[in-house]
Amino acid sequence: MKIIAFIKQKSALRKKISGFIIISLLIWFWLSLPKKLFNTPTSYVIEDANGNLLNATIAADGQWRFPYNENVPQKFTDCITTFEDKRFFKHPGVDPVSIGRAVVKNIKNKGVVQGGSTITMQTVRLWKKDDKRSLWNKLKESILAVRIEMSYSKKEILALYASNAPFGSNVVGLDAAAWRYYGRSADKLSWGEMATLAVLPNAPALVHPGKNRDVLLKKRNALLDKLLAAEKINKSSCDLAKLEPLPGAPIALPQFAPHLLQRFKKANKEGLTKIKTTLDGTLQKNVARIIQQHQSILKGNGINNACALVLDVETGNTLAYVGNIYEPLNKEMESDVDVIAAPRSPGSALKPILYAAMLSDGLILPNSLIADVPTQIGSYAPQNFDLSYDGAVPASKALARSLNIPAVKLLQQYKYQRLYETLQQCGISTLNRSADTYGLSLILGGCEVTMWDIAGTYASMARTLSHQTKNYGKINSEDFHPPKYFTNQTTVNHQLTTNNLPLDATSIYFTFQAMQEVMRPGEEGLWQQFTSSQKIAWKTGTSFGFRDGWAIGVTPKNVVAVWVGNTDGEGRPGLVGVQTAAPILFDIFRLLPNINWFEKPKYNFTYEPVCRQSGYRANIDCADVDTAFLPPNALKAPLCSYHKIIHLDATGTYRVTADCESPSQMQHKSWFILSPAMEYYYKQKNADYKILPPYKPGCPTTESGKAIELIYPQPDAKIYVPLEVSGQKGNTIFTAAHRRSSAKIFWSLDDNFIGTTQNFHQMALNPAPGKHIITLVDESGVSISRQFEILEKEN
Repeated sequence: MKIIAFIKQKSALRKKISGFIIISLLIWFWLSLPKKLFNTPTSYVIEDANGNLLNATIAADGQWRFPYNENVPQKFTDCITTFEDKRFFKHPGVDPVSIGRAVVKNIKNKGVVQGGSTITMQTVRLWKKDDKRSLWNKLKESILAVRIEMSYSKKEILALYASNAPFGSNVVGLDAAAWRYYGRSADKLSWGEMATLAVLPNAPALVHPGKNRDVLLKKRNALLDKLLAAEKINKSSCDLAKLEPLPGAPIALPQFAPHLLQRFKKANKEGLTKIKTTLDGTLQKNVARIIQQHQSILKGNGINNACALVLDVETGNTLAYVGNIYEPLNKEMESDVDVIAAPRSPGSALKPILYAAMLSDGLILPNSLIADVPTQIGSYAPQNFDLSYDGAVPASKALARSLNIPAVKLLQQYKYQRLYETLQQCGISTLNRSADTYGLSLILGGCEVTMWDIAGTYASMARTLSHQTKNYGKINSEDFHPPKYFTNQTTVNHQLTTNNLPLDATSIYFTFQAMQEVMRPGEEGLWQQFTSSQKIAWKTGTSFGFRDGWAIGVTPKNVVAVWVGNTDGEGRPGLVGVQTAAPILFDIFRLLPNINWFEKPKYNFTYEPVCRQSGYRANIDCADVDTAFLPPNALKAPLCSYHKIIHLDATGTYRVTADCESPSQMQHKSWFILSPAMEYYYKQKNADYKILPPYKPGCPTTESGKAIELIYPQPDAKIYVPLEVSGQKGNTIFTAAHRRSSAKIFWSLDDNFIGTTQNFHQMALNPAPGKHIITLVDESGVSISRQFEILEKEN
């Protein structure tokens, strides 16, 4: 009985051990697959919006291996299953019939002439990276193949195989092979081409150029015969496929958007290696061609680099992204630098944003007069591009002509701290220093912005204007967002608001209207060369030292931004936005659809009486008044301060007062009066300007306002006088203006009389270093004094 009990105990123990082993094997069997089979590095790949390859880089391990593609062309499915695994869609990962046939054939031939591996087993071999042929390896492959079949569909297994099979040399995967050997995607290959690729994983060395060509040809044609026998193709397709040539040397992959690929790699935080971009492939190639054509001319002037960005206004999608010329073998050109993402001085390209912001706030009206006279603010003395002055100019014309001094005057009024915040709200992300660091130079390119940000800001402005009707005049802050360059990018949703953003649609409308007339002083003949039947709001910019040339254009459909310069910051004579970047801009616009202009706002506007001459809200003294369509905050704008009632004698020749003329004999007229400094320059360019009549001889006057004005130097100016070519210290030209052109002005420096001027009031002086006071007195005793400082020459 003890023996029987012992036997029973041993039998039970055996069963437990067997059960444990079986459970362990089942657990191992189930857990034998990792979450992801293949972790090999892959190429970075970007496609255009239609799925066409734009760019790819070689993988980190030196292989051309495209990311996993779940879509396997039916031609490849037919070819590879016919060649490698006829019963692929029927067996569970292991094909006993195939194995039995292989064993019989190998015994007959006394060697390995045929394998019995299925595509699933080959996928296991690729995963495990174990090419050793042994019975043990074959058993492991068979078990793991069955396990794979339990977790993956046949379609997924085929996709894993197609993405990781070797295709000769350093080419891995069907997608990479199609591009490397035939220069197009796998879904566009012919039967002959696909059959060629299908036989390569079995013997990848056959594709070496100039080697094994006959063997490869026989294998391909044998496969085509099998496809014909399996009724996958017809006789004519088979015969034609056999006539197709074999691939030669590997083909270089497309490099149509290398800088966007570079941007994608830097920004990629999700481990993606392949994206479908929003780019229009045809437009991308054409824009790159235009950039290359213009740069071939510009490089004659030592200008080596150029870039362009095209955006779709409605979506913010990037349609073309040419970050630089592409000459990778020429290191001196620095063509690897993505200028679209590089902070650069914008020159005057930010002026429209200031104009729109001031209109939105009601600080100015579209045509308000802005002073354009010599200006010095501390040690900062802005100058217009052509070094001339208009005296006074409508704000819209100042923007169109890109005048610097009026822009600085406007920024003085708006405050550079506010503009700093406004730019950030609109999407400029590169203002990394404090507002005080930039100061007033912020509006003249004293900061650095990227083309990506500035183009995105103009696209947001255009989007806001285009949506003003459907939003009933309200601002949807969702309309302000950065550009997008791949299809899965999203923007944050916001609620409709009227006060979160510094710009309203009507002000943007007036800004774009002014930008249609953009030109640069001294270059009026040039800008007319770029006129087009299509309405385009555009702005040029040139940075200090002629280092950056910009042109940005806006239509309701697109935004185009162009930059020209040298990535190393070298300035070049003639590197001016209107001469270098604008021609490229308009060549690109010719590639884009011509559509209607922005619709005039139907909501959120007002009508107000406006003085025709000053552009401000009309006061009671304004003679010519128009009721104008204006931004909603126009009521906050100042009243006209330039029109005043003056009293003339009966002839209208002289001004008079009640002390010398009977009121009944007086004429009372509204007169447009500028300050002496503004008048001095304004009348030179406006022949219809009427200066104030003189007072009647003998008529006592208590002149109100300025009769004399010192144009230069400005109050408390610090003046550094450079040396002349001769080595002598140069003179400083002091300039004044008087209400009466014939008036005499008596000049004194530190209470010492130095001379008299009449008609043309300038005096060349050479004061000693230190602080001084200059005093001017006219014949009537009206005087003006100003302190300034001459700085020592720095050693």
